[in-house]
Amino acid sequence: MTSTTDGAAGFLTALRSPDAEPRSGSVSVSGPASPVWLWPVATALHDVLPADVRDGWALRLYALLQERYGEDAVTDLSVGSGLSVVHDWLRHTVLPLVAETVPGAEAVPFSSLARLHTGAAAGGPAAPDAWRTALHPVLLHLHAAAYDRKTAYAEGHAGARDYALSQGRPPAEADAYGHEYAELSCTANARAYAEAHALALSDALALAYAADDRGAYADTFPGSHVRAVVRACEQAGPHAPAAGNPAARLSEGFLTALVGARPLRSR
Repeated sequence: MTSTTDGAAGFLTALRSPDAEPRSGSVSVSGPASPVWLWPVATALHDVLPADVRDGWALRLYALLQERYGEDAVTDLSVGSGLSVVHDWLRHTVLPLVAETVPGAEAVPFSSLARLHTGAAAGGPAAPDAWRTALHPVLLHLHAAAYDRKTAYAEGHAGARDYALSQGRPPAEADAYGHEYAELSCTANARAYAEAHALALSDALALAYAADDRGAYADTFPGSHVRAVVRACEQAGPHAPAAGNPAARLSEGFLTALVGARPLRSR
């Protein structure tokens, strides 16, 4: 048993070190008990927050976990009760944030997925097919918005322009060719990137949600989902509603979801 101060220090050290991620059946992190799905989400949120506020947020998370999981300082990945916290966080924080990245002329059906998360948070099951149908269009939009088009465009333009120059094209013509190639390749690559992620994740998440399986949810790389949401918001443009500090909104919403959840085991 360690002191609260020692436990908090170990918790911060683990969040700063991806290699310290706890594994089921091991005691690798000094801190309060936490379910297997929580660790990848917490480490991703800590990582995307600005450096001057991330540790303060982590200490608030640590205190909340102590309150809800108990005072012991041994990581025990077997505790917890389903994915109700995840569904509450997705419904009230993540989905509204992703919705703010949608251009005005584009229609993405968020309402069906929101209803499923609301029902699941309240303990209402849904079949995998219902989840899969609702998840796919939202994930398709998210990963298209998260695609690093700016970098891909610059690299595509430079490569095509240099190739055209090597073939003896004049600079202005080579530059125009580079832009044409970059636009076509970026559009195709962004679509392929989004479709691949949407197909894989909609199936994996549908099975995890339908079974209320924390381990299966952890296997869907929820930390990568956090980063995709932040990238999509950052690339939505400075005037998009989502541009207003998405990392802070995600992390604060996560704490709110935990506060609203029932304690996961007796003290």
